[in-house]
Amino acid sequence: MAVGQLAELFPVSRPAVSQHLKVLKDAGLVTDAAIGTKRVYRVSSGGLQSIHAYLDQMWGQALAGFQRAAEQLAAKEQEKS
Repeated sequence: MAVGQLAELFPVSRPAVSQHLKVLKDAGLVTDAAIGTKRVYRVSSGGLQSIHAYLDQMWGQALAGFQRAAEQLAAKEQEKS
């Protein structure tokens, strides 16, 4: 989508949308191309795959930590019995 089209969807100014898109572009999450006088942005599938991998890793670590804590708590409760 063009910046103007995106700006219509959000309650922020067009310059604010442009600033956000620059951050997303710098992070590799969107790509852009000049088409006439407009700059058109697209989601970068590679960027989304990176986010997906990061979230999978983060949740995997968080759930493994939760499992360890639950197992330790269960062991302590079993020792009391």
